[in-house]
Amino acid sequence: MLARYFDTPLHKIVVLVALLNLGYFGVEFAVALAIGSVSLFADSVDFLEDASVNLLILLALGFSPGKRARIGMALAIILLVPGMATLWTAYERFVHPVPPAPFSLSLAGAGALVINLTCAFLLAAFRHESGSLTRAAFLSARNDAVANVAIICAGLVTAFLWHSAWPDLIVGLGIAAMNADAAREVWQAARDEHKLAGA
Repeated sequence: MLARYFDTPLHKIVVLVALLNLGYFGVEFAVALAIGSVSLFADSVDFLEDASVNLLILLALGFSPGKRARIGMALAIILLVPGMATLWTAYERFVHPVPPAPFSLSLAGAGALVINLTCAFLLAAFRHESGSLTRAAFLSARNDAVANVAIICAGLVTAFLWHSAWPDLIVGLGIAAMNADAAREVWQAARDEHKLAGA
């Protein structure tokens, strides 16, 4: 019975999404360090957070609605971590404003966009299952895809219009704001689920 549970389509999708996020975390983090990009650093930490979220979802799929709701609340807090890391990195870049290599920035952002669109597409069919858990994963992938478009644009603006650290900084702070909003949505969904479980 346990083996049959772990062979569900949702389980397979969550494992695949976790592996995709973990793999691209390594790629984007390395590029962020190499070119000194705030937005790529924020996005790479976000990939690591997404991998963690999906692994937690994997562990919690068999739990009761009440336990899933409590884990959903924990995931809402986890969603804030990349935003806090971004703020710290942005402060350091504000003190030492050196623009990142624009073409590497856009290329890394394009790769991240492909990964996040793939993950969002895979999770879309399951975003209403298991309450706030799969909603957390879907929202994160969706928001990340929007952030990746902004990263690509920041690279192009830096290359052709404004050779400055500011486009990268602005996008990095935008990513932090989106993560905060996603955390709010997941917290609300988890709280509603917790109320229903207690009814």
